[in-house]
Amino acid sequence: MAARGRDRQTREQRERARAYQARVELHERQGRRRRRDNILGIVVGALVVLAAIGVQTAYFTVGPGMPQPAPSSTSTPEVPASGTPAPAPSESTAP
Repeated sequence: MAARGRDRQTREQRERARAYQARVELHERQGRRRRRDNILGIVVGALVVLAAIGVQTAYFTVGPGMPQPAPSSTSTPEVPASGTPAPAPSESTAP
């Protein structure tokens, strides 16, 4: 009878060891998958942001969003219409 009890114990220990090993492998696979998914998400997100920046840059520099060139006004010095200069203010004090 002692042999039967040992066989049963040995079989239960093997079953527990197999179940434990399966859980460990599942945990490792899930960790690798999560890491891969995170890296993939970061790369795709970065590509979307870079594409948005590129499209907006192209739109505003080459496309219809480009500002229309406006004629610039040049400043010309103003010359009085008459040939006589304007009188300068005097420094006298009036009481």
